Amino acid sequence: MSETQTKIKNKTNLFHKKVYIKVPYKFLLSHIIAFSWMIFSIYLSLPWVNDLGMIVTKPVAILIIAGIGYIPGYINAFIVTSLLIDKQPRFLDTSPNNEVTIIIACKNEERNITNTLRYIANQDYDGTINVIVVDNGSTDNTFYSAKAAGEELSLNLQVLYEEKPEKYNALNSALDYITTEYTVTLDADTLLHKSAIRYIVSRIKSAPKEVCAVAGTVLVRNSRENFIAKLQEWDYFLGIASIKRMQGLYQGTLVAQGAYSLYKTEALR
Repeated sequence: MSETQTKIKNKTNLFHKKVYIKVPYKFLLSHIIAFSWMIFSIYLSLPWVNDLGMIVTKPVAILIIAGIGYIPGYINAFIVTSLLIDKQPRFLDTSPNNEVTIIIACKNEERNITNTLRYIANQDYDGTINVIVVDNGSTDNTFYSAKAAGEELSLNLQVLYEEKPEKYNALNSALDYITTEYTVTLDADTLLHKSAIRYIVSRIKSAPKEVCAVAGTVLVRNSRENFIAKLQEWDYFLGIASIKRMQGLYQGTLVAQGAYSLYKTEALR
């Protein structure tokens, strides 16, 4: 790298440090902008309020317009502002090699489990990936399909059987077999991007020490097949890519979804 490039990089890093806004101020700023947007919306809607008020009375008109305009507008303005001012910390380690364990709790997933394991085998992660598949009372050949796929793909794979129903029993039964610092939960029909494990481990290693979990981004693959799938695509996008990121910004993430999340193993125990 030339001396000029080094100076530019240092100035850029300095700029990022200078414009850093603390979380409470981000929260306050987002509310101020959202409130300003709502006041502007109220001003623009005054003719509408008057016209509708002649039909249903003015108080009812205000309630109707507030429900379909003011309140949703405030919420959306708050979310958009929060996402725009959110700056995720840069990865401190872009190629981590920490050993991780992936738990897959499944029931009657004979058709999906092999493909899911294939995507795990194709990860570009530098560290060792251990996989524990927990068959939670399947009535098909999930157990044997998982074992066969593990051998075929040369994975560090264990297949367990948990007869107690419910996913939490299956996941908890795998904890005794985990010796790694990080644990990833994965659904049997979740297909990982080839860099998914590398990115999610990089994120938790770059986060403050008190962070004990990272929720991965989950999107719908078959989002163009039918109308329900299209609705689900937007549900996932808004619920995970937008809302969950905003919750993370304000240090208030409510749920790390089981479909794909990483945890510090000690926190789980």
